[in-house]
Amino acid sequence: MKSQSRPDEPRGGVAAPTGWGTRGTAGTTFASGLAFENIHHSYGAAETLHDVSIQVDPGKILCLLGHSGCGKTTLMRIAAGVETQTSGRVLINGEEVAGPRRFLPPEQRGVGLMFQDYALFPHLTNRENVMFGLTRLTRTAARDVANQMLARVGLAAYADDYPHALSGGEQQRVALARAIAPRPGILLMDEPFSGLDRRLRDDVREETLAILRETRATCVMVTHDPEEAMRMGDRIALMRHGRLVQHGTAEELYLRPINRFAARFFSEVNEFEGTLRGGRVECPLGLLPFTPGPDVAEGDAVEVCLRPDGIRLVPTGQGLPARVLSRRFIGTVDLVQLAYPGSDRPLQARLRPGDHVVPGMDVGIEVDERDVLVFAKSHSAP
Repeated sequence: MKSQSRPDEPRGGVAAPTGWGTRGTAGTTFASGLAFENIHHSYGAAETLHDVSIQVDPGKILCLLGHSGCGKTTLMRIAAGVETQTSGRVLINGEEVAGPRRFLPPEQRGVGLMFQDYALFPHLTNRENVMFGLTRLTRTAARDVANQMLARVGLAAYADDYPHALSGGEQQRVALARAIAPRPGILLMDEPFSGLDRRLRDDVREETLAILRETRATCVMVTHDPEEAMRMGDRIALMRHGRLVQHGTAEELYLRPINRFAARFFSEVNEFEGTLRGGRVECPLGLLPFTPGPDVAEGDAVEVCLRPDGIRLVPTGQGLPARVLSRRFIGTVDLVQLAYPGSDRPLQARLRPGDHVVPGMDVGIEVDERDVLVFAKSHSAP
């Protein structure tokens, strides 16, 4: 198996991380705008998408985020034209490409696809795989473009090898080169990094993002990983059971989740029942300042979510009394369980290492208002 660390000689621009080509050499494309309007989709009686409307501006990256089976891959396939919606419209640059009046086949949409399993042809060389979609070019021109794309992903020296001779990470690079070689106005990526180990995934993800910025293509990426969505996406569309839960920037979804499901998706939370009293929320931890969710008012019974990062330990006699039940060091943080009065459910906290807490220690608890999220019960999600 080939090494994954093969530096290329820079040819101008900025040298990329080891193993990749030179940044700034991927070329650019004419980015297209993409819009989903009131998309419904069903498999028989089972509805997979319900009234989904999302717009992606040219040159931006949208991450479709959600658990397996939530409809995100189906929505991407509808954009590509390999799946047909039950109703609604898909528009590219404001023109209907799938809807009641028109259906444009996939090859006429200016859309590139990058599949989860890479879908490389085993009987073709890496260069021939990249050339496969360049049908409008002469063979000589297509070969030149393929060589340029393979150089950008750091695999120019392996153009004549076959995919089976490459590692998973290297095959992913060939798939990326093939997807961007035709200069698509829109690039669709289905869980492109899920098959890579964590160490390699971070490097591949960073360099893929750099290439997307270079090409300026509009991108829709499917993922189930909230951290990946926040790293990659200009905007995130969180989906659940075929419905769009919330759409916005990473900051908007993390800091102002619309309901308990959205709050849970982006971080672990401690959950309580509560009531709004005098501008604060009354819960088993006492009266807490909070960041309100939608449609909450004085006297309402509410759901309270407290992120473990928002818990701070103080000396005994300050804050809410508690006792340390357990502490586990995991590198960047300590995971600590705390017992507190009035509850038999431990409180989960994430603390900076070095606070020297030990099981059995009595402490006080204070919380950060930014990590206390409150939702009306009608807006909570099981």
